[in-house]
Amino acid sequence: MLDLVQSSFAIASGALVGFSLGLIGGGGSILAVPLMVYLVGVPSPHVAIGTSAFAVAVNAGTGLINHARGGTVKWRCAGVYALAGVFGAFAGSTVGKAFDGQKLLFLFALVMVTIGVMMLRSRYGPGNPEAECDIENVPKVAGYGFGTGVFSGFFGIGGGFLIVPGLIASTGMPIINAVGSSLVAVTAFGLTTAVNYAFSGLVDWLLAITFIAGGIVGGFFGTRLATHLSKRQGILTRVFAGLVFAVAGYMLWKSGAALVA
Repeated sequence: MLDLVQSSFAIASGALVGFSLGLIGGGGSILAVPLMVYLVGVPSPHVAIGTSAFAVAVNAGTGLINHARGGTVKWRCAGVYALAGVFGAFAGSTVGKAFDGQKLLFLFALVMVTIGVMMLRSRYGPGNPEAECDIENVPKVAGYGFGTGVFSGFFGIGGGFLIVPGLIASTGMPIINAVGSSLVAVTAFGLTTAVNYAFSGLVDWLLAITFIAGGIVGGFFGTRLATHLSKRQGILTRVFAGLVFAVAGYMLWKSGAALVA
């Protein structure tokens, strides 16, 4: 049962995750697990992963509705990417459940550092607003989707920072369309991972609902801001990358100490 302090931290953490998902199509999900473990105080890394996967999926779904209303979702491409990725997410989450919790957190932190570097190095052109999935690029889109799904399922994250560049690389669509379309895959991957973890009793449903409540509010404001700042994503990405590095450093310290002890 959550106490008042934990509930407050869970709502605040969910708001941050939802805001980031709406604003840049990812990022918040990479913070969900460390926020649950180190701020909310979830003792089991596996429960944190399973719970955050469900919460992020629902928050991404909320953001998807907002982006769909704005007409930024390329549905055919998003569907192909998500469908292929669901199979990868199931395989990745099955392996992740069997992995030692502290080792998983340590690897998670290393992945955060890698993603932070990728964020800083990403340079997206204007893209082709008419880009769609056709017989020529569907295999490429599906391949990116499956690979991202494995990664997402193993670590219990949405994988938005891999999905957005994956969609751009495989279709050539503009970043604002990739952000909106990525939320289809984030939702699908998160639900697949959450269901797999739930079968093993590794989802805290009350915490997930509290996290989601904060995420809905954060996602609403993040999506609205994304529309106005779509041409200034570089500044936002650099700021967020700095936050990712800081959290990753803390995780490496805590999980590394636990492994050595």
